[in-house]
Amino acid sequence: MGDPREPPGGTPEGGSNDDEFRSVVFDESFVRAARIQELSARERLSGAFGRATRPRGLGWLTLPRQAIALLLLVALAFAAAVYFGVTSPRGQVAAPSGTQLTVSLIPLAPAGTVSAVADPANPFAGLPAGYADGPAGLGVPAAHSTAHFTGSEVQRALDTVQQYLVLSELTPATLTANETGRVRALLTSGELAQYDDSLNAPRDDQHHAATGWMVRFDPGQIALAAGTVKARGTVQVGELDADTLEITADHTLVYALRPAGTTSDPAVSLYAVRRAVRVELDRADLDTGRLRLVDTAQQAGPTGCGTPQSDYLQPVLATTAGVRPGSPPAVDPAEHARPAWQSCGVLGPISG
Repeated sequence: MGDPREPPGGTPEGGSNDDEFRSVVFDESFVRAARIQELSARERLSGAFGRATRPRGLGWLTLPRQAIALLLLVALAFAAAVYFGVTSPRGQVAAPSGTQLTVSLIPLAPAGTVSAVADPANPFAGLPAGYADGPAGLGVPAAHSTAHFTGSEVQRALDTVQQYLVLSELTPATLTANETGRVRALLTSGELAQYDDSLNAPRDDQHHAATGWMVRFDPGQIALAAGTVKARGTVQVGELDADTLEITADHTLVYALRPAGTTSDPAVSLYAVRRAVRVELDRADLDTGRLRLVDTAQQAGPTGCGTPQSDYLQPVLATTAGVRPGSPPAVDPAEHARPAWQSCGVLGPISG
């Protein structure tokens, strides 16, 4: 009889029985991991199970360790994805980044009866020297680098500000045709809600006057008597901080107006607006060509004291009686040495 330790058929050539089965080790962990286990003698005699073997534990616990680790890794990855998907900032609504506009509007009442210009075909003939047509009178400076912005970046900021000034102060569609979309397109997203509210429900609360965002007249009452606007003033560039440019503009604008629907009426009168604005542009604004309008202060006349100005400016046109004597001191809207203030004044002569 052969050696019971030898495999059936004898030992293969080139190896011994020790070498052939050296890598097969039936250790305790291997035995415990078996999927089935033979019934004990007592269990077989009792016949309670009706079979020779019974399962060992739960099936998934007997999987190889690598498979269990893989399942745990997948579960953890899924849980992490769900958690970060719920708590990610992208799922939250960001607060508006714009600065709320503050508006100050001071009506300048006429000292008496408003006179028509002598020559309706040349309504600006009586203006002193120093006024120019439209954009030429804005006084936009040449771009120079600042402490934290290059000359190219400053130029882009000035281009955006000039575009805003032209659209909000000089463009006929804005002035007398209720065009508002082009100005809106230049504002940062954080100011759009305030802008829309100012147009939909204008009110004199220093934040929601439509006339704070732009110069405009009621097209049912006022028409332009000339296709151009005379302007004079300055634009200055500074830094609010290392990442934000601050640009201020201070202009006197003179409009030639007549009553709407009276083309046969030669009466044309001049209306003056001193408008000071402050805007901010950060580096993201330079890339998008948008700006944040921070403050606007306006003196406008001839306008009656106490006349609502939040929706449209309300000029007193030629041949209309002015205010009675005893009104506040005369105010020259072209005198930039004194700041605009929140009061009603009397319109003085327009100077150069």
